[in-house]
Amino acid sequence: MFASPWQLLIVLALFLLLFGGRGKISSIMGDMGKGITSFRKGLKDEVDDAKDAVDEAIDVTPKKDEKG
Repeated sequence: MFASPWQLLIVLALFLLLFGGRGKISSIMGDMGKGITSFRKGLKDEVDDAKDAVDEAIDVTPKKDEKG
C-alpha cells in the first residue's frame, strides 16, 4: 500500500513544478489575464474602426423617382 520511490519522486516533482519557485502558477495566470485583456481590447478597437468606417461611407444608393 506504500508508494514506490519513483511515484514519490514524480509527485514531488509535480508539486515543485506547480507550487515551487516564485509562484509560477500565479505568474502564468497573470500573463493569461493580460493576454485576455489585450485580446478584448483588440476586438473592441476593430469594432470601433468598423463603426467609424460605416459612418464615413458614402451613400451610393440610387434615389427613387417621385413620379413612379
